[in-house]
Amino acid sequence: MQKFDYEVYTGNDLGAVYSPKMTRFKVWAPEAESVKLNLYKQGEGDNLIEQHIMKKSANGTYVFEKQGDCNGIYYTYTVVNHGEEQEAVDPYTKAAGVNGQRGMVINLAKTNPQCFELDGYRNPEHITDAIIYEGSVRDFTMDESSGVFHNGKFLGLTEANTTNHFGEATALDYISGLGVTHVQILPAFDFETVDEKNQKAQYNWGYDPDNYNVPEGSYAVSPYDGAVRIQEMKQMVLALHSRGIGVIMDVVFNHTYRRDDSNLQKIVPGYYYRSDETGYTNGSGCGNEVASDRPMVQKLIVDSLIYWAKEYHIDGFRFDLMGVLDIDTMNVIAERLKEIRPDIYLYGEGWNGGPSSLAEEKRAFKASAKKMPGIGMFNDDIRDTIKGSVFYDDHLGFVNGGTHLENALRYGITGAVAHPQVDYDAYGSRPWAKEPGQSINYVSCHDNYTLWDKLSVSCPEASEEKKKAMNRLCAAIVFTSQGVPFIQAGEEFLRSKPLPEKKGFAENSYNMPDAVNSIKWDNIHEYPDMIAYYKGLMALRKAHPVFRMQSEAEMTQNLCFLSDTPENVVAYLLKGKGADDTPENILVIFNGNDEEILYNLPEGKWKILVDDKTAGADGKKNISEKTDVEPLSALVLEKE
Repeated sequence: MQKFDYEVYTGNDLGAVYSPKMTRFKVWAPEAESVKLNLYKQGEGDNLIEQHIMKKSANGTYVFEKQGDCNGIYYTYTVVNHGEEQEAVDPYTKAAGVNGQRGMVINLAKTNPQCFELDGYRNPEHITDAIIYEGSVRDFTMDESSGVFHNGKFLGLTEANTTNHFGEATALDYISGLGVTHVQILPAFDFETVDEKNQKAQYNWGYDPDNYNVPEGSYAVSPYDGAVRIQEMKQMVLALHSRGIGVIMDVVFNHTYRRDDSNLQKIVPGYYYRSDETGYTNGSGCGNEVASDRPMVQKLIVDSLIYWAKEYHIDGFRFDLMGVLDIDTMNVIAERLKEIRPDIYLYGEGWNGGPSSLAEEKRAFKASAKKMPGIGMFNDDIRDTIKGSVFYDDHLGFVNGGTHLENALRYGITGAVAHPQVDYDAYGSRPWAKEPGQSINYVSCHDNYTLWDKLSVSCPEASEEKKKAMNRLCAAIVFTSQGVPFIQAGEEFLRSKPLPEKKGFAENSYNMPDAVNSIKWDNIHEYPDMIAYYKGLMALRKAHPVFRMQSEAEMTQNLCFLSDTPENVVAYLLKGKGADDTPENILVIFNGNDEEILYNLPEGKWKILVDDKTAGADGKKNISEKTDVEPLSALVLEKE
C-alpha cells in the first residue's frame, strides 16, 4: 500500500480566485516537476490563447497570477509527474465548458438571479420536522405531461402555472401544494455519462462525478457557456425557496467516474484513491473509492460542501454510500457546515458497496451513527420490515404478507433508538441511533423498485385495490414513525417503471430512457384518492409534535406499545402532553392482516384521524369501547 507524506495546504484559495483586475490560479500538486496554466477562448476545440509556467509555492502548491479581467476565460493545467505530462481540469474549478473538459474563470456575483442575495429561507428547527421528496432534476419535468417548457432542466422547476393534459397542477406548483418541506435532488454536479452536446440520446442518474463544484450542463439551457448552468441552478433553488421548500443535494464523494485518467489522478497520482497490497480498492462498488481519510482529500470534500452551501444556498446534503467515507471526515463536515449554517441537514447511506481498505471501525456506517451526532442515516431496517427486502422480489414485509414482524416493526417505529419494549435480541440488531432525527424512514427511493412495483412483483395476484391498501399502510407507518419521513417523487400516485416491450419492471433504472424514468404527471388525475391520503398524513404529522420527538428520553417516556394485539398487528399510545402536543393521547394501530380485526379501545372517547381510506389532522366521527380496523390499514385516533 502506497504511503503519502505530502505537505498539507490549509488555505482557502485553491482554484481560480477571480477579481476584475486579476485572477490567481492555485493548484495543489506536491509531486509535480512542473505545472503549466493553459488559457482557452472556449470550453472545447483548438483555441488556445496562451500558456504560463506556474511558480512553485507553499505546501505543495503551484500558483500564477493573471492580470486583467479573466471572466469567461477557460483553463486547464498541464502537470508533469515522473516525466509524464498530462492535461487536467482544476479539481476546484467552479465553472466549466461543455462536458466539463475545461474549467472556466467566473465572476460569481454576475450569476446571481434577481433577489438571490435576499433569499432568507431557513430549515425548520429540527430535522424531524422535515418531509423529504426525492427526484431527479430531469425526471421532474422531462415528460410531456409536465406541461413545462424547459423539459428536464433546472429551469423546469422554476416554472409556475404548469398543468398536465387534464389541467391539473404539475412540477413546482404540485410539489409546493403537496405538503413536503424539502426536495432532495439526485446528483446535480457535473457528471460524465450524459453527453451535453447530445443529451437526449442518453440518460443517467448522475452517480459518476466529474467536476465536484460545477452544476451539470445537461440540466442547463446551454452547456457551452459555463455561467449559464450556475445561474439556472440558482434560479431553481430560489424558486423552491420562494415556495417554502428547502433543497437537499445528493452528493457522491465516495468515488469518481474514472480513476486512472481522472483529473485527481493526473494531478497527484495515487493520492486521492484508497489502495492496499493488491492495488486500488473498490469500497464504492464502482471501480474505485476516494480516500476521504487523507488530509487533502478531506479538505476537497469539506471545501466543496461549504461552497455549495454558501454560493447556492443549499439546505442539506445526502451522502451517497457514506460508509465509504470515514467517521472523522463526516464529523469535520458537520462541524464546519454548522459553523456557517447551524440549521443545515446532513444524512446519508450508512453502508458501502464493496470491500475497502479503510478499517471497519473508521467507516461512517449506520452502526457508528452514535459517533456522528447530527448526521442521519437511511433506515433500511424499517424499509425492509414494511415491504420486504429490496434484494429479493418475493420477500414479504408487514404490509404484503410477511408474518411475525411485530417486533421488527416496533424497532422501526421508534426511530432506531433504544426503547424498553423492543426485543433487540429477537430482532438481531441493536438500536443504532443516538436520537430519532438520525433515522431517515422510507419505503422507496431512486434505488431498487418503486414502491408500487415492489408490491406488484411480490404479490402478483393482488388486485389494484389491495395493492393500494398496502401502499397506504406503508405511507401511514412512515409518516407516523419517529424520525424523518422520506418518499420518492410520485410514490403518492403509484409511480411505476415498466420495462419497455418486456414484462416486468425496472429495478435499477440509472441509465434507462426517459420513458422509464420520467414522472408521468397525467397519473395524478387517476389517483387523487392516494394523493389526498399522503397529503393528509403530512398534515397530521405537521399538526402533532408527538410524531416528531427529539430525543431518546422523550420518545421512551411518551411512546408506549400496547400488548393486547392480535398477530400481525402493532398498536401504541403516544402521550401528547408529554411532547408539548394538544391531545392527551394519540392511539396508532397497524393491521397487517388480510382480514379486519375488532380492537378494544382504551377508556375514553376517540376521534378518527386516519383510517383505511382517509387521513388528516382534523378528524371525523367519535368512537369508544370497540372498533373495527380494516384489512391492511392504519387507524389513528385522538383522545377527546
